[in-house]
Amino acid sequence: MRIAIVGAGSLGTIVGAYLADGGMDVELIDAYQEHVDALNQTGAKVTGTTEFQAKVKAITPEQKSGQYDLVLLLTKQLYNESVLKELLPYLHEDSVVCSLQNGIPEDNVASIVGAERVIAGSVEFGATFMEPGVSSLTTAYPQFKQYAFQIGELNGETTERIQRVKEVLDLVGGTHISNNLVGTKWSKLLINNAFSGLSAALNGTYGDILDHEAGIRSAVHIIDETIKVGHANGVSFVTMNGFDMASLELQSEKEVPARIETLRHVMEPSRLLKASMLQDLEKQRKTEIHYINGVVSSKAKGTGIATPYNDTVVQLVEAAEEAQNVPEFAANIHAFEQLLNMSQV
Repeated sequence: MRIAIVGAGSLGTIVGAYLADGGMDVELIDAYQEHVDALNQTGAKVTGTTEFQAKVKAITPEQKSGQYDLVLLLTKQLYNESVLKELLPYLHEDSVVCSLQNGIPEDNVASIVGAERVIAGSVEFGATFMEPGVSSLTTAYPQFKQYAFQIGELNGETTERIQRVKEVLDLVGGTHISNNLVGTKWSKLLINNAFSGLSAALNGTYGDILDHEAGIRSAVHIIDETIKVGHANGVSFVTMNGFDMASLELQSEKEVPARIETLRHVMEPSRLLKASMLQDLEKQRKTEIHYINGVVSSKAKGTGIATPYNDTVVQLVEAAEEAQNVPEFAANIHAFEQLLNMSQV
């Protein structure tokens, strides 16, 4: 099996190291020339909660050749149009493209490479890019080896090809087949929308949102909008870590205090996190906001469901992108306070 890792950054470096060490014919594809050079010269080095190094083959996108049997897609979604169109000549009829991106990119990926080629995937471990050729595993190593990925066919079937992909990814870490991976990705999306979205829109950590009354109330409403839009699009949300994510939906404003209490408990271990989208703004880069909160706004069209909280997150992050600066918490929180005042009238 010939494998391509498209987007060999923090996660892709780790995946490539373990696949190459496991004897797979794998190419790590990345546009960062220094990183590609380091990977080829000294191998892929994994630090953090483990120490591991493997010899790998890395190339830049224009060096692709032949055809790939399996593509692991780890680029940011905002590059999908160009990345996937450039990939088409290197796919054959039975090639499999496994989307391992944030959000719910599968419809977009399928529209370019063909739905019959696409399987959905979810990365369950964290990593930080340290320097060319080096990535730090931030998830506890035993957990990583037990639970690294979830994958699944878009229709929920357990097929022969999904079993083959599982065997490959098991070389990296524990890989589990889900019959509702779309539901899994939407369940993750609602947390990302609330906390990553607000972290970027306000310039704060998850803890800053948890500790601010308007911030945490806005998070409750962002989650509620996401669940309602998901249900309207036929999504069945999954239970994660024993918690029923769909139970966060609001039936009335009276339920907001209870939802706040739940979120503060569930998200407390993550209070130090700062959204990668905020880090993008700090580096004056484009963010994935249209593929995170923007998904809810777009999927709401035609459903009759209003999404003012998600819309506001998108607008504020877009404004910061255009101005090439980071938001000010004290200034941007007013937009959410106005929405909250309207909902309480």
